[in-house]
Amino acid sequence: MKRLACLMSACLVGLSAAAQTDFDSSRLWVNAGFYSAHFDTDKGLRNANPGLGFEYKLDDDWSATAGRFINSDNAHSSYIGAYYQPWRVGPVKLGVVAGAFNGYPKAFDGGWFPAIIPTASLESGHWGLNVALVPPLKDRLYGAVSFQLKYRFQSGR
Repeated sequence: MKRLACLMSACLVGLSAAAQTDFDSSRLWVNAGFYSAHFDTDKGLRNANPGLGFEYKLDDDWSATAGRFINSDNAHSSYIGAYYQPWRVGPVKLGVVAGAFNGYPKAFDGGWFPAIIPTASLESGHWGLNVALVPPLKDRLYGAVSFQLKYRFQSGR
């Protein structure tokens, strides 16, 4: 739990640094939600998770993110967090996204809860893809590999 508190503090520092810098539209990614390939295929879960989300690159390793979507339980969820991806394998960035989610009826009565999720990202020109490994949490959250296609209107560096 102490590690989570440290990571959440780092996320807040990153978000406050973003607020103090000049906005650069080439650093802004927009997405239309997720596609989740669930490990439990017999539970009647929603794989297509439409929504609207944003990701703003702070530097080569850090990004702030927030959004809203229809989750696998067919309920509305919101999220806020930060990506930290310091490792590279060719063009793929590896790391984690840490933040908070809500809206899952079986998890914390639908309230906010923290999460740290391993991620990989590939970005080129206007298009990018985030892939996350969402671990299961007993019978509250179902595990999946989640795919998030993202777009930026102005190509970055």
